[in-house]
Amino acid sequence: MNDRDKTQLGKTLWGIADDLRGAMNADDFRDYMLSFLFLRYLSDNYEAAVQKELGRDYPQVEGDGRRVPLAIWYANNPDDVADFEKQVRRKVHYVIKPDHLWASIANLARTQNGELLNTLQAAFKYIETESFQSTFQGLFSEINLASDKLGKKYEERNAKLCTIIQKIAEGLTQFSSDADTLGDAYEYLIGQFAAGSGKKAGEFYTPQQISSILSGIVTLDSQEQKTGKKAKLDSVLDFACGSGSLLLNVRKRMGPHGIGKIYGQESSITTYNLARMNMLLHGMKDSEFEIFHGDSLKNDWEMLREPNPAKKPKFDAVVANPPFSFRWEPTEAIGEDVRFKNHGLAPKSAADVRLFIARFPLPEGRRRHGHYSAPWRAIPWRSGRANSHQAADRWAH
Repeated sequence: MNDRDKTQLGKTLWGIADDLRGAMNADDFRDYMLSFLFLRYLSDNYEAAVQKELGRDYPQVEGDGRRVPLAIWYANNPDDVADFEKQVRRKVHYVIKPDHLWASIANLARTQNGELLNTLQAAFKYIETESFQSTFQGLFSEINLASDKLGKKYEERNAKLCTIIQKIAEGLTQFSSDADTLGDAYEYLIGQFAAGSGKKAGEFYTPQQISSILSGIVTLDSQEQKTGKKAKLDSVLDFACGSGSLLLNVRKRMGPHGIGKIYGQESSITTYNLARMNMLLHGMKDSEFEIFHGDSLKNDWEMLREPNPAKKPKFDAVVANPPFSFRWEPTEAIGEDVRFKNHGLAPKSAADVRLFIARFPLPEGRRRHGHYSAPWRAIPWRSGRANSHQAADRWAH
């Protein structure tokens, strides 16, 4: 799919959202829309793997969109289901039950089936707790299928969900469902919903132009830039990752196998869940990334608090686009934090400076009269696994 078609897909989905959300605010409707897009991707990817695995045994149902091939196979082969799911899980890293596939959900929506809402609740719970080897607890925690905003009675909520899903299904039929296409549409919608709720898209993801520059910097060979891009990065960290777009841009430059593992931290529960979905939507396996829900300012992530220098995690690249001039409340206790004790605390109106010091403590001499001489906004850091003082020295002039 070319760029124009990808843009058109985003506009088509946004048009559907704008028409259907009614009195519901953009933030609330975003969670439903993006979750359904996520379910569509997981389902299509899973069904493609299943079809390849079953080969000639995959049921053919040409001309009958009401029947889901995998559901037929499950019904005809109940004794083989457990072994089959183990085999598929080894290849695509997750399993989805036939009743939870997008095709099944879309069929319920098309026929205004009264069990749609209950089936969706079961599907979301299964994906969170059983689909993946790694549990994704709380992945759909921001989606309240029992919300009065969908309707006061079960029947009203079910009917509203049927309409939303049916329209999304119809809008998606003319477009490809590959990871890049749906991933791009996902980020387009995040930006549109942010604007619709009076927020800036930058609260959720780094604009592509900035991402492209930063990812280009950190993927260059740090020892000899003329040689171009590094062949491999073992690990990349974004300590204020938002919905993960900057990390994904680094991965795009390195190729699908160019990074050993991606790490991210995000304090907002909504954006944290968007980031986890975004990683999977772009074709990453659950073993290839780790996103932590926590506040970098408070040093919530135990992994990054490791006191033993020999065990402290090191990263081949660190990128971030922290919130600009975000306010915070420095306290005496925070001043004793090992990350700040020898370097001082950033001003109340400059939490972005504090985020930088938290990850890369500034060497002595880089602080002048209580001010920090670090004219940066987004942080790209590459190293041959250099220590944090070397990294800070490079960017604190």
